[in-house]
Amino acid sequence: MSHTSMDPTKMGVGRSIAVLTSGGDAQGMNAAVRATVRVGLYTGAKVYFVHEGYQGLVDGGDNIRPATWESVSMILSQCQGGTVIGSARCMDFRGREGRTKAALNLVKLGITNLCVIGGDGSLTGANQFRTEWSTLLIDLLKAGKITKEEAKRSSHLNIVGMVGSIDNDFCGTDMTIGTDSALHRIIEVVDAITTTAQSHQRTFILEVMGRHCGYLALVTALSCGADWVFVPEMPPEEGWEEHLCRRLANQRARGCRLNVIIVAEGAMSRDGNAISSEDIKKLVEKSLGFDTRTTVLGHVQRGGTPSAFDRILGSRMGVEAVMALLEATPETPACVVSLSGNQAVRLPLMECVQVTKDVTTAMAERRWEDAIKLRGNNINVAILNVGAPCAGMNAAVRSAVRIGIIQGHNMLAVHDGFEGLAHGNIEPITWTGVSGWTGKGGSELGTKRLMIILLYVTPVFTAYVGGLELVTAREKYEELCIPMVVIPATVSNNVPGSDFSIGADTALNTITSTCDRIKQSAAGTKRRVFIIETMGGYCGYLATMAGLAAGADAAYIYEDKFSIRDLETNVEHLVQKMKTDVKRGLILRNENCNANYTTDFIFALYSEEGKGVFDCRKNILGHMQQGGTPTPFDRNFGTKMGSKAVLWITEKLKEVYRHGRIFANTPDSACLLGMRKRALTFQPLADLKDQTDFEHRIPKTSWWLKLRPIMKILAKYNIPLDTSEHAHMEHVIKKKLSVPEPLMK
Repeated sequence: MSHTSMDPTKMGVGRSIAVLTSGGDAQGMNAAVRATVRVGLYTGAKVYFVHEGYQGLVDGGDNIRPATWESVSMILSQCQGGTVIGSARCMDFRGREGRTKAALNLVKLGITNLCVIGGDGSLTGANQFRTEWSTLLIDLLKAGKITKEEAKRSSHLNIVGMVGSIDNDFCGTDMTIGTDSALHRIIEVVDAITTTAQSHQRTFILEVMGRHCGYLALVTALSCGADWVFVPEMPPEEGWEEHLCRRLANQRARGCRLNVIIVAEGAMSRDGNAISSEDIKKLVEKSLGFDTRTTVLGHVQRGGTPSAFDRILGSRMGVEAVMALLEATPETPACVVSLSGNQAVRLPLMECVQVTKDVTTAMAERRWEDAIKLRGNNINVAILNVGAPCAGMNAAVRSAVRIGIIQGHNMLAVHDGFEGLAHGNIEPITWTGVSGWTGKGGSELGTKRLMIILLYVTPVFTAYVGGLELVTAREKYEELCIPMVVIPATVSNNVPGSDFSIGADTALNTITSTCDRIKQSAAGTKRRVFIIETMGGYCGYLATMAGLAAGADAAYIYEDKFSIRDLETNVEHLVQKMKTDVKRGLILRNENCNANYTTDFIFALYSEEGKGVFDCRKNILGHMQQGGTPTPFDRNFGTKMGSKAVLWITEKLKEVYRHGRIFANTPDSACLLGMRKRALTFQPLADLKDQTDFEHRIPKTSWWLKLRPIMKILAKYNIPLDTSEHAHMEHVIKKKLSVPEPLMK
């Protein structure tokens, strides 16, 4: 968030903000609306809903109504995607007459800040509205519809956009609001279909949405291990029909009972002809005689409960959008709040729109390479998993094995972690040996908590510590002078050197969906508060992020110390909230946040102090947080991490292979691969020691701690908000030239 010397709670005094959602709906928009409203009110601004998108802006009247704190309560956990304030495609706003009416409605209400959540068309319309603003005011003055004082008071209009689209087709952001939830819906269908397809040895062709963007299709293919994917930006080479059939036949010959083909709705051949799921079905049946089925998912991809990622993304973007509006000057260009890696950034709106249009133009002109730009030695490589299993591990192993085979390595699987390595429980692992692993939870290789030796790891904290010990042991054992890479995989997300760990997103979604169900279980009852205990060891990531995603009133964690006075304050705050229209309260507690203030203690405290106002229930979620099938995020993240790790090992082997032997003893030959802000980076294990609290098995600093004030502000606490991190206005063109390693793209 941007720097300002002003008290954030005073920034919006005397200001008005309107929020509207336009175009197609997307899951997670409600989270963005909620954050915009509540942070706007927190700053002292008056906030308005614009119902039914631009149509409501043109029609005015009851379509533009003040928003209150309570008006956005419970919208996070509603079992619906889309937006509670409605969205519509508006023809009237495309004409100057319609925009003049919209300007009149805003001027009369004194609204000079507009937050638009939508796609590129909606944001383009917002920018045009802002560009014309001064001339629209002149027309209204001449017509006698506004006074000079009103025109002066509304002399300029600030615009900030957030991209809500399941297609993820907006250039300048790694993820748009709604994309992750759409992937959840798609993967749920794919997982269900693959079970029946394997029973009958079928080929399934699934068509997904995306218009001119193949992101959903590509990530779905990565996440489910598809045999083939068709995306608009990269049409297949000539003769693809023969290649596809040969590929499917080879897979069957290897013993695979299932073939999966993913098709983006805008897929086409290099000569510009559409490639549909029906075309592919006819080809497979005619050429191979395989039993083939097609499924067109359609609008099911837009529905359902938003994922934890989209709720958190929408919340973070909403906070940044309000700050951008209140810090804007007449000279500030309209901006869009975007996600780069794991950082919120601001980009000039029209630069992003222009690059997005350039992609479409390049595809129309069949300049495929331009469209994409806008958007070794035979070595034995062993893979082992260490510590507790988590969802996403298998996707990383599958990716590493197949990339390693492509690179010409002999890939070996070490079963049962370090203990299996010590006892020689090692065997070759083949291409087909990892078929179907992406959708499986846990660890197919098995894990054990025992440290002996390490080659290549998909670990938890145990393996990170084991890696450090092995680096130290290189001085004594030359056999350990080999390249090593550690991939963080733990539901706790407590490994230093990475903002995210494989498995954490799956656990976070499990907690969030469970919180939703628990709160829904009390529908129709009197006011009730739920106390929920989460896993994480001493790391409060799961409790904090689940609290942000589920709309918790408090989340108690080890890293943010609290006393009995804090507990009393939290109870009293909740009592006062419950005396209004609020009927549900949610308190999360990390399992090791405090040895004395246990879950039972907190439950008893809230129960006693809430007598006569609310009653309490408690739930300890336990190991259900480690189970389940991996989310699309974890499958994709694990796939990328596994492939990048093996490619790194391959390059490192070229450096250290001399005269028939491998010798690697430099610090940068034993690394942890992690996501740091905007990039996937390899960091020497030795450099991470000073960043680690070994006693509590957590990093000394964590990026997500800065989100805790947002969670409290959204729960109506009047606390300071740190705005010291300066998010500069960047330029999307420059950003694209130095292509960073994005989180999901």
